[in-house]
Amino acid sequence: MAGRIVLLLACLFLVPPVHAELSDSKRALIQELFPSATVIEDKLPDFPVYPVYQLQELLGYAYETADHSRLQGFAGKPISMLIGLDSKGRFTGIKVLNHHEPVFLHGLGEEPLFEFVDQYEGHSLQEQIIVSTSNSSRSGRTSDGNVVHFDGVSKATVSVLIINDTVLSSALKVARKKLEGFAQSAPTRAKPDFYQPMSWQQLVERGYIGHWQIAAESIEAELGRPLSDYPMDIEPADGEPFTELFFAYINSPMVGRNLLGDDGYQRLMERLDDGAQVLAVMSRGAFPHVSREFVPGSSPDRVGLTQNNLAVEMRDLNLLDQNLEFRAAGMPSFEAGNLFRVGGNAGFNPGAEANLKLNVELARNHLMVDRASLDIPVQFNEELFETVEVAPNPEDTRQPVWIGLWKERWWQISLLVIGLTVLTVFFARQKTLSRNPKLVHRFRWGFLFFTLFFIGFYAQGQLSVVNIYTLFLAIWDGFSLNVFLLDPIIFILWIYTFVTLFIWGRGLFCGWLCPFGALQEMAAWLGEKLKFRQIKVPEHWHRRMILLKYPILLTLVGTAFYSLTIAEKLAEVEPFKTSITLFFVRSWPFVLYAVGLLVIGMFIHKFYCRYLCPLGAGLAVLGRLRLFSWLDRVELCGNPCQHCKNECGINAIRKDGRIDYDECIQCLECVVILEDDTRCVDKRLETKKRSRQANILATDAG
Repeated sequence: MAGRIVLLLACLFLVPPVHAELSDSKRALIQELFPSATVIEDKLPDFPVYPVYQLQELLGYAYETADHSRLQGFAGKPISMLIGLDSKGRFTGIKVLNHHEPVFLHGLGEEPLFEFVDQYEGHSLQEQIIVSTSNSSRSGRTSDGNVVHFDGVSKATVSVLIINDTVLSSALKVARKKLEGFAQSAPTRAKPDFYQPMSWQQLVERGYIGHWQIAAESIEAELGRPLSDYPMDIEPADGEPFTELFFAYINSPMVGRNLLGDDGYQRLMERLDDGAQVLAVMSRGAFPHVSREFVPGSSPDRVGLTQNNLAVEMRDLNLLDQNLEFRAAGMPSFEAGNLFRVGGNAGFNPGAEANLKLNVELARNHLMVDRASLDIPVQFNEELFETVEVAPNPEDTRQPVWIGLWKERWWQISLLVIGLTVLTVFFARQKTLSRNPKLVHRFRWGFLFFTLFFIGFYAQGQLSVVNIYTLFLAIWDGFSLNVFLLDPIIFILWIYTFVTLFIWGRGLFCGWLCPFGALQEMAAWLGEKLKFRQIKVPEHWHRRMILLKYPILLTLVGTAFYSLTIAEKLAEVEPFKTSITLFFVRSWPFVLYAVGLLVIGMFIHKFYCRYLCPLGAGLAVLGRLRLFSWLDRVELCGNPCQHCKNECGINAIRKDGRIDYDECIQCLECVVILEDDTRCVDKRLETKKRSRQANILATDAG
């Protein structure tokens, strides 16, 4: 027996490891990425890529993003893609293998996703790729020198930004490992204690500030025609350059403190995130480095930065003003000056060689445009830097995707926070404010319009049951807060809803912050105005039907752990995506379902909320942990008075007068009635009693 065990172990050690062979389906996909390939090898054992050859010539590599990037998508799962990268760092194509992005699977359809990834074909890692979103100042499939603008996908901003980050970060890993010319130089950083006061001229002469200029004759040679052929006034005066550029690495105290002053340098460093690197660019002459149409806070079109054959992201910080300005002694005046944050996916090594690429684009007329691209060497004096022992991976130090999304949507975030603050104050003072019924009704309808049109249609802040099982799956697979920070509006609403669940219960969200709930409220109002017969569901049926949403919730959450794809399809029980996300622009069965629910709601008040909504069911379960049951009741409520119950459109008041907080949407109608001396039976009786006592006292006095 012992001999057999020894023989088995010997076989295990002596038999060479077997690598998983490339499947026929994947081989066919790689063939599509490299049509001229004659040899496609299996995945390499030391680095997960598939080498692709034409006879003996290496064409490039194919790889799966799951092997190089685990960035989670909006659904909490990575987006798996097969990418082709040729030997020069150009994308040969991208195939989407697997994803769980709800907006593509069961909303817009997958065609917009495929059209988006098709844009990468033919583009290089040497280009700075910028995805235009619905909030961007630019859109369209245009290329300006080293900057390439890709069309985003409306309603799927978060998903396409995640895809772009996944594509670029994984491609950079492959390029640095397998392609010539993309290897990183020895990492450097600015010496923190290297400083002495210097004038502008001294900084330039010592190479602490880079300087480059081009004469008009040189640019005319590049363009192939004189500058006088162009209608715009770009001819420099005699003896002046066409363009004169100065550039400086601000993180170096020697440069930053001399250029910005000690106070300005300290304020800038305090405002920057850890690891942020800043490059100052200043120019004068007929052709400055940014155009008059340049939008502060964006990436420049006229100038780009490359290092190790990779495009380095440049984005204007928009921080130069009266409190932060260039103030070096003897500094000349400039037509333009900017502080650019540099790095992105590719990172930036300040002590290594790099290139600024000046893109000159001059229109002869509205049809003819001449272009020239000039490389400007960037190499600062090595005295400014010291070598870093271990180079962190750029993907480990770069700014997370969600930070850019939050900055881009700052005004939406601000308006939402203001709205939530106003709502919180209103609820905190509801007993006082409810004494004015007109004020309550006007505020409620005004806030419902804010919820539907701003939070819902514009900011896309419709919470969904999908968010609930995304949270459960994230906890199950390894929680990452970054997934939930990708959509700031959804994140803020979830935090606010979660906190208020333990104060006021489910109703604050369902009655005030749910866009589809607001749409149902408006449908119910329209039904009443059109004099549709309002159907009151009998009490015994109502009590049974409100339980339907709980098994729907359990089915969805349970299915998500078995198959996220099936769970996403079942989540179509929610009409939110059709009505709020896609504005009813969808295939007819989904539109018919959503419109049908609204039509039913014109006869049965908020039918979907009361009986079918799995999100409402989940919030109701958590809402049972609320700290307060704050809706006041009096002795006559339910015994015998049924006025509040009859007025409650959602039937959240029992016959005995108790509030059913699991169903209450906190419209505050019962609070208004209770505070109204003319509508509340208890107050009317109390008023009559006091009047009778006053009459008796008056008679006795007489």
